[in-house]
Amino acid sequence: MIIRILLFAGTCVSSACSVSQAQVVPSSAGPLSVGTFARGLDHPWAIAFLPDSRLLVTERPGRMRVVAKDGKISPPLAGIPRVFASGQGGLLDVALDRAFAQNQTLYFCYAEPTGGGARTAVARARLVDDEHLDGLSVIFHQEGPLSTSNHFGCRIAQAPDYDLFVTLGEHFVPRDQAQNLANHLGKIIRIRPDGSAPSDNPFVGKGGAKPEIWTYGHRNPQGLAFHPGTGRLWEHEHGPRGGDEINIIEKGKNYGWPVIGYGVDYSGARIHESTHKEGMEQPIWQWTPSIAPSGMSFYTGSLFANWRGNLFIGALAGQTLVRLELDREKVTKEERLLQQLHERIRDIREGPDGALWLATDSSSGRILRLTPK
Repeated sequence: MIIRILLFAGTCVSSACSVSQAQVVPSSAGPLSVGTFARGLDHPWAIAFLPDSRLLVTERPGRMRVVAKDGKISPPLAGIPRVFASGQGGLLDVALDRAFAQNQTLYFCYAEPTGGGARTAVARARLVDDEHLDGLSVIFHQEGPLSTSNHFGCRIAQAPDYDLFVTLGEHFVPRDQAQNLANHLGKIIRIRPDGSAPSDNPFVGKGGAKPEIWTYGHRNPQGLAFHPGTGRLWEHEHGPRGGDEINIIEKGKNYGWPVIGYGVDYSGARIHESTHKEGMEQPIWQWTPSIAPSGMSFYTGSLFANWRGNLFIGALAGQTLVRLELDREKVTKEERLLQQLHERIRDIREGPDGALWLATDSSSGRILRLTPK
């Protein structure tokens, strides 16, 4: 297969460089153009679009930057708290408040160092002059056994009522902690923008249960998005060797880890009792062997007319962009894209221009823009 590459002018800012570069790659919908919008980022973890279409990008070592419309990358924003940048830990997801245009408020989650280990924390702040964060407030601290370097989650999705849903990993500690309602490990939480637990959360007032918990029995969830048609919350999470899952999240439900699942331990040993158990939810889709999913976006634009309503998921170990066709809430077809790039895809977002925007996970990470050729 011949992959055509088009190179245009490039500009460098600080240690990062922006290059207008495009590769033409095949897909079931015809040739796709993959352009490098910005490069030189250190393990970019999440991207979010500002109201003027510029990008806010987090880097796992603990930096947040603004990427201009010409791809120029700003110096790191001041005001980021100290992060635990070891293993899978660091600065993770970022999400703009639904009223960001009025209040300049954003939320981000990160691995917070504490007590000789780390836990996932959620903070809110205001972006000021594209240079620093002001009014920083840590609104949530994960409670439970600490992580040494693994399984922090963490994705943020804000509901239309402004409540925040946040995915939390189970820290790779004794697996049954994901079933323990007395801590936040292996849970999805629902909190208000100030970090408090809404009174109608499913475990409020139940002895020994954390009031922030919305669902439990998760492993390491790194994808979270609201379905644009139904409004229901979808999530995906990493399995071990196999058993990566997509789940539709329902209030108070148990998603089974580690009691049920489709994978095995890294040693090849059995983990689960079975694949099904009464009272535990089944995924609507799963990958065995594992692809290591990260990032999730429903496509609602018109640039890819044939892909409207599809679900896109990045893959780290799989080094691919997964496209899933849906019939209501059932997956009917899977296509794997961009395997020619040999890139770990950490995040995927639909941009205001209708293009698909991706962050690649490496020490020289890129922001890619995917369009029809």
